[in-house]
Amino acid sequence: MADDLLFVYSSPGSVPLGEFNDWYDNEHVPARLALPGFGSVARFRATDSLTPEWLATYEVAPGTLDGAAYQAVWDNASAREKSVMSAATIDRRLYSPISDSGDTGEAPPVLMAVSMSVPESGLADMEAWYVEEHIPMLLAVPGWRRSRRYRLASGDGPRYLSLHEIDSLAAFDLPEYKAAVSTPWRDRIVGSAIGRERRVFELHRSFG
Repeated sequence: MADDLLFVYSSPGSVPLGEFNDWYDNEHVPARLALPGFGSVARFRATDSLTPEWLATYEVAPGTLDGAAYQAVWDNASAREKSVMSAATIDRRLYSPISDSGDTGEAPPVLMAVSMSVPESGLADMEAWYVEEHIPMLLAVPGWRRSRRYRLASGDGPRYLSLHEIDSLAAFDLPEYKAAVSTPWRDRIVGSAIGRERRVFELHRSFG
């Protein structure tokens, strides 16, 4: 069974950035990687000047977050963890996989996250667009490594998420990318979207 995705936006809030990153990289993530069910983890920093300015992605086996081991980590959090998390902004979402296309190698230098909901009447059209046009066109962009799609399982956010792994920000200036985001079909889907979010991040650190 494919892994779920724990998708966490964060901002340090009143916590100094150095302290926030030291806690996240050296305490928070290692404690979770020590648990059964956790796979690779990566942290990214926004390039788009929007907030929250940090993103962490965790690959987790289905059911992991409902298990006793994970709950114990929350229950036994250190004083430092409680202090940082009470001051920081945390937007935590769990997604279930829909599809995975492209290279499945190491953490990408650039990650684009696009989430949106669409009316029920438009779901079939959106699915066909992704499968028949959008993802094939994106994977033809030089430097485009991988595109994964997910459905929201818990948390607050748009219902569908697409994660795109890219070699560099230069891909967004290429004619192949501009063509992929300029079709009539794409305009129809995006025009009907509810609460669409598009975020671009660069890799801070990968784990596991």
